[in-house]
Amino acid sequence: MAEEASSLVGILETTVELKSSPEKLHDMLVGRPHDVSNASPSNVQGAELHEGEHGQVGAVISWNYVHDGEAKVVKARTESVDPENNHVTYKVLEGDLMNEYKSFVISFQVTPKEGEPGSIAHWHFEYEKINEEVAHPETLLQFAVEVSKEMDAHLLSEE
Repeated sequence: MAEEASSLVGILETTVELKSSPEKLHDMLVGRPHDVSNASPSNVQGAELHEGEHGQVGAVISWNYVHDGEAKVVKARTESVDPENNHVTYKVLEGDLMNEYKSFVISFQVTPKEGEPGSIAHWHFEYEKINEEVAHPETLLQFAVEVSKEMDAHLLSEE
């Protein structure tokens, strides 16, 4: 039984090179999530704060987004925020992801590029599928990369 359960648990991660500073990218995603829909309107339609304060542990945010051509919603709680290292962790509480996953935790960290301007965004998904038929969330990881690139382009256009 333990072996069966372990095949449902997974970790996916990726990195994406960006031109904006780590601080600006972290600030947009964590401190101004409502601006992500301005940066990536085809992917993210909105972010609404339900509890707490943007950028603070305990904040609960609903995201309206389009994934694989379908309108979806996710509600997530900010589990940890480390502004010094431009890192944030969200735990998914409810929404479309919970139809396929028992648990889903998203971490995002942006670090400076070595020896040149810009940054590296690192996305990390930790999840447990409800059963073997559920796919690993590779397309969601690609979605995160697209949104990162669009946030980057938006931030560069503001300079």
